[in-house]
Amino acid sequence: MDLLAGVREICLGFPEVTERLSHGTPTWFVRGKSTFVTLHETGHHRNEFPHLWCAAPAGAQEELIAATPERFFRPPYVGHRGWLGVRLDGDVDWTEIAELCEDAYRLIAPKRLVAELDAR
Repeated sequence: MDLLAGVREICLGFPEVTERLSHGTPTWFVRGKSTFVTLHETGHHRNEFPHLWCAAPAGAQEELIAATPERFFRPPYVGHRGWLGVRLDGDVDWTEIAELCEDAYRLIAPKRLVAELDAR
């Protein structure tokens, strides 16, 4: 599956999500203002491989990087806030990507939208 198409399908499946370019790269927002996932298809800065940046629950960044450093990393700009970098080169586990995107959405979305997601 094409990276953009795959991430787009996942993220636009959540309530009140929009997509637009932010800093030249596809980014998904809750209610048009709060970012929860950004896709860097060709890399960004020193990370010259396709990857996502996604919001992550407290402690998840450190845990995932320690467990699988070849897949996960601390992204620039947002890593200090706990966001997670996810490599998308090689075989992409779309189930895992969907779970990470959903976790990011749940972290950023208001409770009412999370409840709407749970009711689906």
